[in-house]
Amino acid sequence: MNASQTIRPAQSVADLSREEWVEMRLIHTFMRYARPALHSALVLLVVMVAILYRHVEPVALGLWATATAVVTLARYGVISIYQRTLVGVSGPPLHAFMARYGWTWPASAMAWGASMFIYFLKAPVYDQFLCMVVLVGMAGFAVGTFSSWLPCFKSYVNGLGISVVIALLYELVVESGMPSTFNTYGMLALVMIYWAVIRISGQRFHEVQRVNLELQYDNSTLIKSLTEQSRAALEAVEIKNRFIASAAHDLRQPVHALDLYAGWLAAEPEFVEQITPKIVRSTKAVNDLFNSLFDLAGLEADPLRVNPQDVDLAGLLQDLEAQYAPFARERSLRLRVRGATGQVRSDPVLLQRLVGNLLSNALRNTHRGGVLMAVRRRRGVPCIEIWDTGVGIAKEHQQAIFQEFYRIPLQGTEEGFGLGLAIVSRLSEALGHPVGLASRAGRGSVFWVELRS
Repeated sequence: MNASQTIRPAQSVADLSREEWVEMRLIHTFMRYARPALHSALVLLVVMVAILYRHVEPVALGLWATATAVVTLARYGVISIYQRTLVGVSGPPLHAFMARYGWTWPASAMAWGASMFIYFLKAPVYDQFLCMVVLVGMAGFAVGTFSSWLPCFKSYVNGLGISVVIALLYELVVESGMPSTFNTYGMLALVMIYWAVIRISGQRFHEVQRVNLELQYDNSTLIKSLTEQSRAALEAVEIKNRFIASAAHDLRQPVHALDLYAGWLAAEPEFVEQITPKIVRSTKAVNDLFNSLFDLAGLEADPLRVNPQDVDLAGLLQDLEAQYAPFARERSLRLRVRGATGQVRSDPVLLQRLVGNLLSNALRNTHRGGVLMAVRRRRGVPCIEIWDTGVGIAKEHQQAIFQEFYRIPLQGTEEGFGLGLAIVSRLSEALGHPVGLASRAGRGSVFWVELRS
């Protein structure tokens, strides 16, 4: 396995499915206990050799000890590979590693079980008892150390059980020529019962670990969800506070102007012709602000009902041109329309509001030249584009302009309340028509609405 090409870091709870995360943790738990188990196995190997070397065939004992040591060292090598390349890794590489090197655990178990060929019915009874206690302990120890990863646990216990049963049958029936007696069957029965008990215990211990990890995953997911909801609530409160503060600030100026003009008119009614237009402008500013606030509040509080239908682009742009041409003439700007052909599937009312807000924003922030509204294709997708020769938007402001009450701190952008593009953002999301922007400070801007059906 080429680790550099296939392994990837372990993901957090949010990045993995429940089953993937649980299996990753089970394998890592299994490998965490693998090295201490090997330390114990080496100590037991030395102990058994010390017990048996005077009472059994030395060549057979040497061969068995060498084979067992080789398999144990191979497991050390497997653990070293894991620690170098797979600690903290998740996904297929981890499963591939276990499939490739998992054979070392049953091989080690079979080597230990084969020790029965060396001492059973050959060494003194007390020494046989001690060696059997070692095998019994190794099987029991496997429940706590290897049951995290069930395939390796089962193969380890099965390897140990099979090798012990074969050794018993060979020594009792073949080597010693003993007839099948009650004691023979009794010993085999005890081995089989203990084997079954170990398998069942390991299975249940594994299930307990799996359930605990599943609960950890669910709790982590719940905590993350609650954290995100809490953060969203705090952000909503902060936005609402900023919203109210900004609205109050924008409302204060025209209302204060109205108060001044009303007082002036009351004191000097002969100046009615000069004062009336100022009162009208201030009243219009208050009315525009409230209209924008109501529009935005409506978009936030009540989900938009989108009624998709075929929208004629030529008619849409002609309506917008008729609506905004007087405003453009008032500002001595040229409003042009091009390329309006074909149809698109959308809500005609909401789409007109979206494009109208972009067009109004362009006209308000353009002081000479003009505004072009056109239908063109971008990467094969038809788009309504709004080009202007206004003040432009620096790159650091291009994301923030879609926030409520955000206005670029430049001369020439003081008109309006910073709500038009926030409304555009909500309408774009509701209609599924992404809005794009390209701009250079001092050179103008282009906004476009992708008309994806």
